[in-house]
Amino acid sequence: MRVRAAAGGLAPALSAGWNVANTGAVAGGLAHAYGVSLAVVGLFTTALFVTHALLQVPAGRLCDRFGARVIGATGLAITAVGSALALTWRDAGFAIAMRAVAGVGTGLSFVAGSDYVRRMIGSPVAQGAYGAGSMAAGGIAIAVVPQWGSWQAPFATAAVIAAVGAVLLATAPYREDGSAGYGHRRARLRLSDRRLLRLAAMHSASFGLSVVLGNWVVTLLERAGGDSKSVAGVAGSLILLLGVVTRPFGGRVYGHTGLLRASFIAGGAGTALLAIATPLPLVFVAAAIIGLAAGLPFAPSFAGAARLYPESPGEAIGLVNMTAAVTILVATPLVGLSFSLPGQGRIGFAVVAALWTAAAVTVRRG
Repeated sequence: MRVRAAAGGLAPALSAGWNVANTGAVAGGLAHAYGVSLAVVGLFTTALFVTHALLQVPAGRLCDRFGARVIGATGLAITAVGSALALTWRDAGFAIAMRAVAGVGTGLSFVAGSDYVRRMIGSPVAQGAYGAGSMAAGGIAIAVVPQWGSWQAPFATAAVIAAVGAVLLATAPYREDGSAGYGHRRARLRLSDRRLLRLAAMHSASFGLSVVLGNWVVTLLERAGGDSKSVAGVAGSLILLLGVVTRPFGGRVYGHTGLLRASFIAGGAGTALLAIATPLPLVFVAAAIIGLAAGLPFAPSFAGAARLYPESPGEAIGLVNMTAAVTILVATPLVGLSFSLPGQGRIGFAVVAALWTAAAVTVRRG
């Protein structure tokens, strides 16, 4: 039962993480295949996160009401359909529309997956492991998708991962808890709650900005560093892949404000180093620092939100994750535009470094 529950809970994380980075990993190839600019390719990710962001809080409410397994499996099925349809017509407008459809699915499934893990396992460490799965999937996408060499690669792989995940979650074990049900009285989220807003800011910086970097790191290293696509993909994958190590650990350091503040400072420093884009050994070091730093705040952010609002934990988690999604959809095309400025993207990465470092002030005890 525990293995089936783990597989079902991990499926939404893998699907969401893969979709976060799959198109950005081959941004240059997609721009050539579709005959558009890099800024337009950035909209492939933006479109996904528009609907993903809009569905975060509603997804949490649906999980609190109908249960995480049903909502998660439905979301994965939607992602599979949207990704598969994107293969049928090589038109940028159509691809953007299908990415928006896929975002509906990731928006539903990611919150549902986190809620499923909370219900079935319940510890901050388990939340960290769930987050590790999403970051690992994104890192693998950055490394693997460029090797395929086809414009269909991001969409075909996303469709397969989501379809398999839908089956795994739909057949996984499930139990209700006191937070679900039609007759349950939920506490309304207070947007003025500074504790919740701080958690949202932490997640937006660590997860949101790392995803923005993941979408453009290959392009930065190709253009500003002169590296090959394969080498750039391997180096860039560390930004998301190394969260596998620190996201579970983040569950164990829940409440340790010093370590959390240090992670934001380290993430900003790593991003500043990456902006230099050369020499190659420094690039690998910088990407590794970013990846390790990005993982720590995930479990404290999600577990903290659920503990603040135990009557409606899915909705609280959804709000925290929504802020990161908004960060991604706004910042991804802006960083893409920085490639048209002197420095080939370095300016955009430098701004991200400053924002990431500044997020250290959001960490508070309690």
